[in-house]
Amino acid sequence: MKVLLISPPTDSAIKSIVGTTGPPLGLAYLASVAREKGHDAKIVDSLAEDYTFNEVKKIISQYSPDLVGITSTTSMIPDAYQVANITKEISKDIIVAIGGPHVTFVPELTLKENSNIDYVVKGEGEIAFSGILDVMNNKKEKKDVLGIAYRNGNVIVDNPPQPLIKDVDTIPEPSWDLLPMDKYEIDGVQFGTIMTSRGCPYNCIFCSSSLQFGKQWRGHSVERVMNELKELRHKYNKREIEFLDDTFTLNMKRAIELTKRIYDEGLDIRWSASARVNLFSEDIARSMKRAGAHTVYFGIESGSQKILDFIGKGITLDLAKKSVSIANNAGLNTLGSFIIGFPEDTVKDVKTTINFSKKVGVTVAQFTIATPYPGTRLWNYAVEKKILLTTNWRKFTTLSPVMKLKNFTSEQILKWLSRAYLSFYLRPLYLLKDLAKTHGFVFKRLIPYAKKAMNMDIMG
Repeated sequence: MKVLLISPPTDSAIKSIVGTTGPPLGLAYLASVAREKGHDAKIVDSLAEDYTFNEVKKIISQYSPDLVGITSTTSMIPDAYQVANITKEISKDIIVAIGGPHVTFVPELTLKENSNIDYVVKGEGEIAFSGILDVMNNKKEKKDVLGIAYRNGNVIVDNPPQPLIKDVDTIPEPSWDLLPMDKYEIDGVQFGTIMTSRGCPYNCIFCSSSLQFGKQWRGHSVERVMNELKELRHKYNKREIEFLDDTFTLNMKRAIELTKRIYDEGLDIRWSASARVNLFSEDIARSMKRAGAHTVYFGIESGSQKILDFIGKGITLDLAKKSVSIANNAGLNTLGSFIIGFPEDTVKDVKTTINFSKKVGVTVAQFTIATPYPGTRLWNYAVEKKILLTTNWRKFTTLSPVMKLKNFTSEQILKWLSRAYLSFYLRPLYLLKDLAKTHGFVFKRLIPYAKKAMNMDIMG
């Protein structure tokens, strides 16, 4: 069979600011699953290739697949639906499956919203996707494939979830050769991405990742990670690597072991990764820096302990200060993520968060608006309290207000988002450092991010 995997054309705030987007790694894993079963596979990364829907339609028509698999986040789900519609226009016989962090939590709604989708793949996709291929080859019945939703006549069937893959080393390595690897670059620097672990045991109110990949952390072996890194470095000449793990340092012993191997084998890569402030140490910071890491991302989220407790972050402000200081002292850049516009946020809380972003010592700050993605505790809270302003999925970007807040209008929270960026980045000393170290990268790239937030549509 022929399997065509598509990341749809869509508007991307990240690409409009940074000039690029990362590869759809999930599709690369599914392509490898299809290949292992003897099928032909092709990946279309519409964002990287700047494809229009007409161009995607032409590719589908020329390739003539038996199955089209689509990946989608919440904000791009209308574009995913359009790809499904285009596919069925070409041939009603092509099976359409969709997966990703949005449809995982609203499978029945997805099938109701778009009649051209045949299957929804929930959660980790590899085994469920393999099951769909078996159904198409008459090797399995739909009812026996866990982790999918589908129609049986006019009835939507939502099968039980697929158990988590215990040994993630059994997942085949991603099919990077099917991706436009030369398209992934920032300012002329080629980069690659890698995911060395799955799952997160924490319970942040806004995060769907721990629900998508489970609360049980499962890491690839150091050997497997090194094999992937070597392929990226030597076959694809990717010296810049972004580790996509939710928390690279969750298993601190393994993190140090991996960084030691990267250093000992002279891999000569520059890389970045995420950490929690309660899972960071001087040993890890030194090991990361020695192995070529240049940036560590910390999800600090708020400068108010009250809000941190409300969102279930499981950290303290003192821990944030300590870990940022450790990273800075080790010579690492620090990126702090901050979120405003939680239902319990007051003006004082938002001001406190903005002030804390400047005091905590991070090199770079990212500010977003609290967004209740389906499946998250924040979504359940918003539905229960009846504070959702819209289910126009395009608005779910973290740059646009989609909740009715007690203490802010939509216009006000957007102004506070802009104020946060301007307050952090337009400090004279910060601008001088930016010009000296990065030739004004922040001023040229991140300030437009704030401007984009200011120009977002306001919902009535």
